[in-house]
Amino acid sequence: MSYQVKVRGTDKTLSVGEDETILEAALEAGIDYPFGCQSGNCGACKSRLLAGEVEMSDYSEYALTDEERDQGQILACSSVPVADCDVVWLDLEETVQHAMQSLDCTVTAVEKATHDIVVLQLKAGSALAFSAGQYASLTLPGQPPRDFSMAGEPYGDTLEFHIRAIEDGQVSQAAQNIQVGDKVALSGPMGLAFLRELHTGPILAVAGGSGLAPIKSIVETALAKGLAQPITLYFGVRDERDLYLVEHFEGLAAKHGNFKFIPVLSEPTGETSRRTGFLHDAMRSDFTTMDGCKIYAAGPPPMVDAVRALAEDLKARTEDLHADPFYTVHELAEQGKS
Repeated sequence: MSYQVKVRGTDKTLSVGEDETILEAALEAGIDYPFGCQSGNCGACKSRLLAGEVEMSDYSEYALTDEERDQGQILACSSVPVADCDVVWLDLEETVQHAMQSLDCTVTAVEKATHDIVVLQLKAGSALAFSAGQYASLTLPGQPPRDFSMAGEPYGDTLEFHIRAIEDGQVSQAAQNIQVGDKVALSGPMGLAFLRELHTGPILAVAGGSGLAPIKSIVETALAKGLAQPITLYFGVRDERDLYLVEHFEGLAAKHGNFKFIPVLSEPTGETSRRTGFLHDAMRSDFTTMDGCKIYAAGPPPMVDAVRALAEDLKARTEDLHADPFYTVHELAEQGKS
């Protein structure tokens, strides 16, 4: 059995089969529907259900809150119609439209940033147009594709990625042994946690572990474009050995009076002069309100969730939080989404 789904803003009505999601049918029909993770975790395909009824599989509360669900919003990647429907995807206050590209890249540099994070530099045949904060799918030699965030400024033909080794993580472990000259296939860009350049209020950039990659792209791009508002980067890790690029960001702070860099150690094993404790607690001690701030957060899902809760508590607007939780394949499998 199938149902008819009209997608507002297009001239197409989809015939969506049993157990098929709206997003799957839209992409099959050639509609340029916004999407990211396709697993209910990023919110990129958030839409409004104007008419009809859908059943939704499990999804992250970050991607769609209960309040948004009550307001008629759905995630197209998780929604299976159970009646004829009328949907429209949500407009953003700033929209990026970069065509998906498939590029063949060559590894030009490999740097061991920490005991478990490797930084890769890839040379592409042509520049990848993306917005700071977005990610791409990489296929390393002999491995299945995985999503990783770009860490540099957009439009260059050299791309930077930070990959943390995860226990039992096939691809992340293989990345630790990649060599200069290896070939990597890339497809992208994707993701909606990108820099909003029209925003003039304070920017809070929050990274945990290798979540520093998209946050680095956002911060460097904002500074390069001369954004004049206060920009604060909080970088949360467990211990001193997990920090990297400290001198780089300290150098940016010395050069740009509107930028501050604050590393936070949650489990220091020795004496330290750095901030300690949970990252969101450090932020709470620095702010009485986040109203008017743009908040970009990337890294482990528990950290992203804690930052989101803090932002809500300190009166940040929902539309001003742009988050990229780094779910592993195993975490997605446990949620029944992979």
